Parts: sequence; C-alpha cells; structure tokens
Amino acid sequence: MMEDLKKILLAGIGSVAYTYEKASSLVDDMVKKGKLSVDEGKELSQELKRNFKDTQDKFNEKVMPLAKEDVISIIEDMNLAHQSEVNDLKEKVLELERKIDALESK
Repeated sequence: MMEDLKKILLAGIGSVAYTYEKASSLVDDMVKKGKLSVDEGKELSQELKRNFKDTQDKFNEKVMPLAKEDVISIIEDMNLAHQSEVNDLKEKVLELERKIDALESK
C-alpha cells in the first residue's frame, strides 16, 4: 500500500519535472529560432523556475506533513486491515488447523 502511494507521488513529481524540462526546452528552441529575444527567453525561463518551485512547495505542504495518525486515518477510511488484525486472523487460522489435525488423527 505504502509502495503504491510512493509510486503515485513520485509519478506526480516526475510529471511536473518533465513538464518543466519540456517547457524549458521549448523556450530555448524559440530563442534559437529568433521567435523570442534572449532577454525574453531568460525572463520566461525564470518564471518557469518560479512556477516549478511554487508547485513543488505546495506539493510538499500538502504531502510531506502526513503524520502517522494521518496515514492510519487514511487506511481506516479505505477499510484496510491493521497488521494486528491480520496477525489475529493468522493465529485463529493456525488454531483451527490444529483442531482439524487433532480431529483427523482420532
């Protein structure tokens, strides 16, 4: 579950970084082709960096402060079992298997 969440978050970060790289590349191409002046290209590039940084900061504000309690709450909302519940079920299954084995050996 946590691995899936990490993959989703990393995919989001990757897509933002990829978009930034593509936009920077587009600005460079436009400057080379003369469609933008060098100064306009620098200004646009700086604006892209600021937007990227702002997006990254907003993402960090929303995602990084997740405390253990927040994660537990999310898991409960998703109706997933806690490890203690899984362990209890494992123990009950083992107990039932022992009883079945005992009955079969009679």
